[in-house]
Amino acid sequence: MELSPRKKKILRAVIEDYILNAEPVGSKMLTERRGMNLSPATIRNEMSGLEAMGYLEQPHTSAGRVPSPKGYRLYVDELMEEHRLTLAEVRTINASLHLRIQELDRLVLEATQFLSSLTQYTAYTLTPSTSDVRLIRFELFLAGADAFVVVVVTDAQAVKNKVARTNPLPTEEDLQRLTAALNRHLVGPLLREIGEELLKKARRDAGPAAGPAGVYMATVAEFLDEIREALDRRDVVLTGQSHILGHPEYRDILKARRLLEYLSDRREMTRLSMPESSAPVRFVIGPENVAEQLHDTSVVMASYHIGENLHGLIGVVGPTRMDYAKLASRMAYFAERLGRALSGDKDIDE
Repeated sequence: MELSPRKKKILRAVIEDYILNAEPVGSKMLTERRGMNLSPATIRNEMSGLEAMGYLEQPHTSAGRVPSPKGYRLYVDELMEEHRLTLAEVRTINASLHLRIQELDRLVLEATQFLSSLTQYTAYTLTPSTSDVRLIRFELFLAGADAFVVVVVTDAQAVKNKVARTNPLPTEEDLQRLTAALNRHLVGPLLREIGEELLKKARRDAGPAAGPAGVYMATVAEFLDEIREALDRRDVVLTGQSHILGHPEYRDILKARRLLEYLSDRREMTRLSMPESSAPVRFVIGPENVAEQLHDTSVVMASYHIGENLHGLIGVVGPTRMDYAKLASRMAYFAERLGRALSGDKDIDE
């Protein structure tokens, strides 16, 4: 049944008042706080209708109403207005996302911690799970008297390194020739396309520099296998679990404990992935979540792009009483800037 404009106006007012104050909303409150040009009796009748239709709930007989998951869904789909980020919010987000280091996992951790602090919700990140990255540079150099270092840079600006110890140790000239051969043959193809044939070409090109029985080249090949395996794993970064306890919805210790136990299960968290949609931000509200432990929570997610075919996900978990409009703006902007930071964009202040 289609809601009338008046019912939509009242539903929106109830949701926004409840988001702000975390208290059931009555008709008198709407008249006083929202300045609605309707009598309390009219508002009560409309709220009763909204309750009968499943958009509002009444937690106690004498209390006001609170939004239901169905009400929140209509709100995020149709009723909420776009939240315009303040200049202070833009500056704060930009400042947090300066690329201070090259290592992907460290920056993702810092970004997730900041998002949790910014929103006061639990935040999580799922790193990309594909090996569809390209290697853009190799560097090999001696490290002391008993080891050498292999450095690999990907097109996602992730820098991986490995300390290798072999007997005999390669000379500086060996490493220079091997580095040149690796950059000629292994830079360009996707990592998953680097197989035995390409490795053989690089080894033949390196000649004696590949090491006795090709041991130096074998060390590089083993390292590439390790990188490939790591990229195929979807890591979860989770921060801000303590924020759960700061919301009145989780004053029930058993309820909070069930949610926290769920969030601590990394395997379960990998399932909180982006639903198929072209929308930059997605909302999964209350019972729309598959896991029973999340039926009283909402999950807000946005994907970030860090290179060819590489997409990660960042999200927040909190009560269904969220400021969805503000979160949508923050998450969309944050994900876009995080992607630029991870891609090595130096013009992140623009």
